[in-house]
Amino acid sequence: MSNSPSLGAKIAIGLAAVILAVGIIGCGGGGSAAGGGGEALKLQGAGATFPNPLYQKWFSVYNKQHQNIKFDYESTGSGAGIKQITEKTIDFGGSDVPMTDDQLKAAGDILHVPTVLGAVVMTYNLPKLDTTTALKFSGPTIADIFLGNIKKWNDPKLAADNPGATFPDADIVVVHRSDGSGTTGVFTDYLCKVSPEWKQKVGTNTSVQWPVGVGASKNEGVTAQVKQSPNSIGYVELIYAEQNKLPYADVKNADGEFVHPSLDGVSKAAAGDAAQMPPDLRTSITNAPGKDSYPISSFTYILAYKDQKDEAKGKALVDFLWWATHDGQQMASAEAYAPLPADIVQKDEEKIKSITYQGKPLYAAK
Repeated sequence: MSNSPSLGAKIAIGLAAVILAVGIIGCGGGGSAAGGGGEALKLQGAGATFPNPLYQKWFSVYNKQHQNIKFDYESTGSGAGIKQITEKTIDFGGSDVPMTDDQLKAAGDILHVPTVLGAVVMTYNLPKLDTTTALKFSGPTIADIFLGNIKKWNDPKLAADNPGATFPDADIVVVHRSDGSGTTGVFTDYLCKVSPEWKQKVGTNTSVQWPVGVGASKNEGVTAQVKQSPNSIGYVELIYAEQNKLPYADVKNADGEFVHPSLDGVSKAAAGDAAQMPPDLRTSITNAPGKDSYPISSFTYILAYKDQKDEAKGKALVDFLWWATHDGQQMASAEAYAPLPADIVQKDEEKIKSITYQGKPLYAAK
């Protein structure tokens, strides 16, 4: 008698092999990519509050288009975002100020991808101010307020910036960030350019030793503190003042013009910067020249590892960054951010294409 399996046995063996193969494929080989009908692939980010309203819009829209990808971004402040990406506890970070050389040395090979532009505005709550127009501040006057040199709203320097306005005889309540903040980094970078005293005594960083004032956490906290504190002044990203219906001031720029915060003024500040932008895209556009440039303007960045540790997450992040710097730009203006100039988008494309997994580029041409 032959020892070969019968036809029925052969069929049974074949069916078992097919079932086993399907099971292996269905399990996805243990990888982190979302399988059909499985849980969505989750990317964790944290950092800047400055762009958070727009980022949340982006993540929502993108998730509807790519339901297998989910972004969870915690608006913790730029300082926290830099710390977490350095410690490798997140998949990407957010910061309004570029990482320093020392920070990059500690963190490893991190790429800076500009996403949009925004304005830091001087917002205030002055119930007894007698004027129908926005206040005007020169750079040195702002610095003197935050240094504590100007203590009263009816100070002659404020009157000089605002002819015709009648200020109350009231103490100025200064409100600043209490957390590590890219908004603070942008604001203090500007103050260093317009006030030698500020540069010498305080300097610029995401967190500084404030000479005077009350601290509040995040853009949301500063906005709330100003809103509930008569005779106060603070600095926040434009969208936070607009959402809370708080007034915000015109600021004198490098050409001596008082400019009201606007998307056009932010774009003018960035105009021409691409030509002199360093290859790593870390740059400052505060106090930029040009009669229409708004002086407290800034790029905001997504921070990403150049070589990704997870192929599926890396590919998902690359695809999202490409979408954000292209299709996502159409949503920027509605959220009070200025879209990227075309030449900056081209530089972003080069950065995104350079992101790898084990040395292999993750970008695939659309």
